[in-house]
Amino acid sequence: MDGTSYGVLRVRDALRARRRPRRCLDGRVSQTLEIAIDTETIRLGQLLKLAGVVDDGVRARELIEHGEVSVDGEVDRRRGRQVRPGSIVRLGDTVLRVVAA
Repeated sequence: MDGTSYGVLRVRDALRARRRPRRCLDGRVSQTLEIAIDTETIRLGQLLKLAGVVDDGVRARELIEHGEVSVDGEVDRRRGRQVRPGSIVRLGDTVLRVVAA
């Protein structure tokens, strides 16, 4: 695969422009990121890496297996879970909204 798989270059530019801090009910700041993918689906672990919320696949696997990641409000412990545009992925205070490129 080349360096532009899953629209990586476009996503990095979009991340800079679309980071919007939001206040949670407890006053903490959460972050909502729109992640554009140019395929029908992306694996959950790959999405976390693409969004830049984890540095590598090992960390993504650890977070997913420990139940710290939810997809559309449900904890999923499979890093190979297929995520589609329209899905909402949460990791701590970070919210990833998957959109079609």
